[in-house]
Amino acid sequence: MSSFSSSSSSTAAAAVLLLAVSLAAAVTVNEPIADGLSWSFYDSSCPSVEGTVRWHVAEALRRDMGIAAGLIRIFFHDCFPQGCDASVLLSGSKSEQLEIPNQTLRPEALKLIDDIRAALHRACGPKVSCSDITTLATRDAVVATGGPYFDVPLGRRDGFSPASSDLVGTLPAPFFDVPTLMEAFKNRSLDTADLVALSGAHTVGRGHCASFSDRLPPNVDDTIDPAFREKLTAKCANDPNATQVLDVRTPNAFDNKYYFDLIAKQGLFKSDQGLMDHPATKRMATRFSLNQGAFFDQFARSMVKMSQMDVLTGNKGEIRHLNCAVPNAAAASSPGVLVLRTDQQDDGLAADA
Repeated sequence: MSSFSSSSSSTAAAAVLLLAVSLAAAVTVNEPIADGLSWSFYDSSCPSVEGTVRWHVAEALRRDMGIAAGLIRIFFHDCFPQGCDASVLLSGSKSEQLEIPNQTLRPEALKLIDDIRAALHRACGPKVSCSDITTLATRDAVVATGGPYFDVPLGRRDGFSPASSDLVGTLPAPFFDVPTLMEAFKNRSLDTADLVALSGAHTVGRGHCASFSDRLPPNVDDTIDPAFREKLTAKCANDPNATQVLDVRTPNAFDNKYYFDLIAKQGLFKSDQGLMDHPATKRMATRFSLNQGAFFDQFARSMVKMSQMDVLTGNKGEIRHLNCAVPNAAAASSPGVLVLRTDQQDDGLAADA
């Protein structure tokens, strides 16, 4: 790929991520995979797929580490409502991006996914789906920020239409309590271990004041550290659009310090802090705070599990040709320039309030 020689900084970025992959705690997930997916799906049709995705992610994170959290959030918000079909990437009047939980998705991360699609289609033709690209880019972003490496089965195809408002409304919100979270995850065949581990993605990213205003005065919340609450109250009073990192200890590193935050009552969202206060989740959250390897292992398993939710394979769905934001039929009938959103974003895995 010609981009590899574009500059010394680009080469350095690729080398950094390659090193991160080699040093990452590799987790082997030996679970059954969905029909139509394969661990070697592109070995013949596009053997450069993983290297190409890895390079583009490294280059993007060299410029902005915040894109890592943006990719994780896009992945979750795509898979949870109706499956990993890249429907959240679609633009238009009925786009999922217009729904409240998705209005703060990071534009730079959306653009990165389509930049990778363009590079892969130049190299291999229209062989790789936007949904597979999203899955791979998210995994590589986790690795690049210090998280575990794990293989993901590939072969997803892209959906023709966005999820309905009702389905998008099933996304867990930052004000959910633990029983509500558990029910939401159970409805998507995800268990309590998946809930606690996937919430750990909040070890990177940030949230806007509106996402945690329910924990600030005049509301009463005795589950938050008073000094932390005072700091957040002052910040949001000065600027209602201010942001706060989700992990106060290592905000740019994918590690288990998020669970330390919960022990110290410094979880940003109600949905975060509740994990350490509810008997159904406290033991596992505490274990993850003491054992990063255990967290990485379960996180990898839960990510692979989520990545296979309601996937389209075989003759179902399509490989979007022109842009990840437009189904092929719409692209053929209404060609034009697509404009990515530039509004503000939260990076929480939970939906923004």
